[in-house]
Amino acid sequence: MSINEEQLAFDQAHIWHPYSSMINPPPMTPVESASGVRLKLSDGRELIDGMASWWSAIHGYSHPRLNAAAHGQIDKMSHVMFGGITHEPAIELSRKLVAMTPAGLDRVFLADSGSVSAEVSMKMAIQYWHARGKPGKHRMLSLRNGYHGDTFGAMSVCDPVTGMHELFSGVLAQQFFIPRPESRFGQPLLDGDLEPLEAMLSEHADEIAALILEPVVQGAGGMYFYSPEWLKGARALCDRYDVLMIADEIATGFGRTGKLFACEHAGISPDIICLGKALTGGYMTLAATLTTAHIGETISKGGAGCFMHGPTFMGNPLACAVANESLTLLQEQDWQAEVQRIEGQLKERLAPAAELSNVAEVRALGAIGVVELHQGVSLAEIQPLFVDAGVWVRPFGKLVYVMPPYVMSNADLATLCSAIIDVLGQLEN
Repeated sequence: MSINEEQLAFDQAHIWHPYSSMINPPPMTPVESASGVRLKLSDGRELIDGMASWWSAIHGYSHPRLNAAAHGQIDKMSHVMFGGITHEPAIELSRKLVAMTPAGLDRVFLADSGSVSAEVSMKMAIQYWHARGKPGKHRMLSLRNGYHGDTFGAMSVCDPVTGMHELFSGVLAQQFFIPRPESRFGQPLLDGDLEPLEAMLSEHADEIAALILEPVVQGAGGMYFYSPEWLKGARALCDRYDVLMIADEIATGFGRTGKLFACEHAGISPDIICLGKALTGGYMTLAATLTTAHIGETISKGGAGCFMHGPTFMGNPLACAVANESLTLLQEQDWQAEVQRIEGQLKERLAPAAELSNVAEVRALGAIGVVELHQGVSLAEIQPLFVDAGVWVRPFGKLVYVMPPYVMSNADLATLCSAIIDVLGQLEN
């Protein structure tokens, strides 16, 4: 059944969409169905989806194997509490995650969403140091321009000035921040680039529980690609100053950067890793936080005798079953070749955008393509232009970017990139 005008009017008057105003709400694009890499609209038009549903639908939409996994599980049980109960989908998913994540991460906490995974990681770090008799190590260190989610703990480690949560700065936990690395991906490590981190750790290691960062690619904070050598050096400094490292791989995990996990670019393992987004292939919300046996055992030997967190829908069987099939599908396919193919197409097809006067930089890494502008765009102005061009691209600030599903064809990538260049050319004039 098509979405009618009355329903759209109700939506506009009553439904609060992400980062939107209820006084002057933006127009909504009504989607009827989704298949492959296409969104079908109520008026019959189809859009090539360059966002993969905020970077999660890596296999495209309505994949027959993921559909079958959901159908098969829902007839058994859609949910059961995880307290005192376990089930095969959670066990097998955890087995897969231990096997595929960087070495040493073999204790798995299943959570609800990426933001919750970040919250869990910070609580793990704080509880770890408390159990070691160092309760003063309770603050986090983060990078400027970072983004880790919208809940209160996660907001506290997002950039407090240029980020999306500045108005909450007075009520958030006060954390430490250092500049993001100046060394860019694919370039040598710049002299002195690690000095701000070392200076902060040297002065405040007795207060810092963990360094939390997005490895190699900063996502919603700027789509910025930095040097794996910086990340490798940061790992060594954390070890030297006895500070944990938390890798937020919610956006970068499961192949998005050309490696299965972005930490692999630097050849390092974090103490804690946060996963989400593509975990279920974009079918439903699920996240995981993995840590080492040492951290898990230390927390368990502490005063509480357990880790103090337990979401109602933790280990949801339906989500775990779909995630299992999504990870199996990923590993059965030559995903790395597909991501490399997409990277090559994005570099080639987006390159002409650099000639536009309103474009500051064009860059691509893995299945991530970014056109950074000199000035921010008006979403209300630019979004309809993309829809009219037959693509779904949702810019923010000065960034027009794509993170397509891995199954997108070269022809669709060409159409997607051409639409970006055409729309930006219209704005230029």
